[in-house]
Amino acid sequence: MLTAAVTAADQEAGGTSFLLPPLYEIFWAAVVLLLILLVVGRFGLPRIYRTLDERAERIQQGLDLTAKAQAEQADAEKRAARLVEEARIEAARIRDDAQAQAGQIIAQARATAQEEAAAIQEGANRQILADKQAAQISLRTDVGMLAASLAERIVGEQLRDAELSSRVIDRFLDELEAAPPTPGLDRMDRGAPAQEAR
Repeated sequence: MLTAAVTAADQEAGGTSFLLPPLYEIFWAAVVLLLILLVVGRFGLPRIYRTLDERAERIQQGLDLTAKAQAEQADAEKRAARLVEEARIEAARIRDDAQAQAGQIIAQARATAQEEAAAIQEGANRQILADKQAAQISLRTDVGMLAASLAERIVGEQLRDAELSSRVIDRFLDELEAAPPTPGLDRMDRGAPAQEAR
């Protein structure tokens, strides 16, 4: 009956029926569309939303991991910069310590060298003094023997009394030491050859 009414309406409308489908087809298409929408809405959309949520969650996790990696990289760069700075400070401290130790070693070596030089100089002074005293004693003895020999030749007799001989020699040497130096003796003191002294 509905179909007959639709057919009658189509005939009355004229020739537009071929553009519009019949009403029953529109009704059944709407029912089928509604069923499809219900099935898709009931079963398909939750899966799609769940997939989209999982994808958004994975994207967020990736972004979080990227942010975390960037933060760790920034921390690593800060740590590396801090380690480089600490190493530079440590190197400067080691260099300063080495320079201070080198200064101490140089100062200690200088002090040791000065002490050794002073000891050598003192030893040399003692040796010179000892040599001078030995030379004076030897010279005094030689001059004494020469004076005794000369006195024996002048007097013409041998001096037999050792005590008298010693007194004569000592007096002669004292007179020689008290006398002003003569030019010939002065040259002998400066190391003139023995022939010039004679």
